[in-house]
Amino acid sequence: MPIEELKTAIKRAAKKLFDSEIEPQLSRPEEKFGDYAANAALQLAKSSSKAPHEIARALADELKDLPGVAQISIAGPGFINIRLEDSTLFNAATGAVQSSKPLAGQEVLVEFGDPNPFKEMHIGHLYSYIVGDAIASLLENQGADVKRLSYHGDVGRHVAMAIYGLRHMEQAEGDRDYLGAAYSYGYERFDQDPQAKTEIEKINQSVYSRDDPAINETHERGVKLSFEYFDKILNKLSISNDKRYFESQATPVGMKMVEENVGKVFIRSQGAVVYEGEKAGLHTRVFITSKNLPTYETKDLGLVKLKDRDFPEAARSIVITANEQTEYFKVMLAALKEIDTGLAKKTVHLSHGFVNLSTGKMSSRTGDVYAAGDLISEVEQAVRTAFPESEPDSQTALAALKYDFLKPRLGGNITFDVNESISLEGNSGPYIQYAHARAASILAKAKNGSESRIQNPELDPAERSLARKISEYPEVLQKASDELMPHHICTYLYELAQGFNRFYETSRIIGDEREQLRLSLTRSYQQVLKSGLGILNIAAPNHL
Repeated sequence: MPIEELKTAIKRAAKKLFDSEIEPQLSRPEEKFGDYAANAALQLAKSSSKAPHEIARALADELKDLPGVAQISIAGPGFINIRLEDSTLFNAATGAVQSSKPLAGQEVLVEFGDPNPFKEMHIGHLYSYIVGDAIASLLENQGADVKRLSYHGDVGRHVAMAIYGLRHMEQAEGDRDYLGAAYSYGYERFDQDPQAKTEIEKINQSVYSRDDPAINETHERGVKLSFEYFDKILNKLSISNDKRYFESQATPVGMKMVEENVGKVFIRSQGAVVYEGEKAGLHTRVFITSKNLPTYETKDLGLVKLKDRDFPEAARSIVITANEQTEYFKVMLAALKEIDTGLAKKTVHLSHGFVNLSTGKMSSRTGDVYAAGDLISEVEQAVRTAFPESEPDSQTALAALKYDFLKPRLGGNITFDVNESISLEGNSGPYIQYAHARAASILAKAKNGSESRIQNPELDPAERSLARKISEYPEVLQKASDELMPHHICTYLYELAQGFNRFYETSRIIGDEREQLRLSLTRSYQQVLKSGLGILNIAAPNHL
């Protein structure tokens, strides 16, 4: 019985018995108490003169004959514990991957990754790409039409620094770190040489105005080289992109939005245009500098407008960035709310922490970054060393990397340890891949590969425990999608794999008189693992 059917039945009973409208909340209690626990009695007690336990008893009597329910009991101050019939639980398990599509018909934009041309794609970008892709897949699983977007800074001082470096340093264009080295060179000269600083500022103006053909040519060449390299990494990760936006596109749109709202949303102050964020409980930020150059805030206003132009039917626009931009986004969205309430309402900022490596290497402002490609290569080498017979090793390496990035709750900083990520004995991507391969091996050994329909099964305790865990999958997907938190899937897959291991230790499958029933559970288990890994963009191999 799907959880929504239970909620509907409880809601109907509350209306019938107490003339109250509630939104029932169901949780999964310890197995000994049942399959679901409802706190409807506690909800109703707030508006009723009756005690929660009395309300719970009345609700239990009303629900006791509900199809698919085997037993209802009352616990504590008024919790209603519900135990499903074995056949209902078994059917829920075997149909776990056939989830509903509550977001069907909705278009959702998800922006993530966002490496800037002329700079290295570092491990922070890698983290954003992996997280953003998983969130996009989650929403797609729930039926949404997701557009994967990215936004790239092709104008600004960092570009001017890189162009300066390309003009003055001696390095062959074929070198992999050609552009990154140029940026580092320009960054250092900007701080140390007043003449270089002046030239970089002039280049910056020309990049915006596009009034210098030589600078334009260098700029276009640098952007092209950057994305050729970025795409090699994204192709390796199997991460796609529906549309890329650039700051050079967003800048004029954002400038117009700000200028049209001076005196209404923005004010002029010391030659600059600012937003007084204090009126929204925030802080004042500059949107156009005294040199008439846009800040990131203005460019992001333009980006919001561009997205709305290209995808006017989008129900949500989710922007994923590092959490250092959280306060900045609050101010930008507050200004946007005064300009266009509808656009602000559907724009959601989701932040993540930084990636630290157990070796201590991480990204820095100077261009001395730990590159995304280098980390992928490091994990691949670790896999080759640990599993010399594994083919292809990149499949295992990418599973290790993606899963380790996704398993912590989004928001805080994470520390990535290569050796832990490839372990087959802990909560890792390769461990889940191995669990899937093991299930595939069991199914391959079955004499009768076809699936027999099991009618009205009676489950023993081990079978029931496994079926119960498998049946949770749609609820996990719903929660992960609602919260935009893919770590819920990782936690569930690990717990599920551990549960199957316990089942396999005590319950013979091949050759047992209950073989067909247990094969059905094993097949459902494998399907759920494959589905969950697929949402995480991790391969589900049949052997490792």
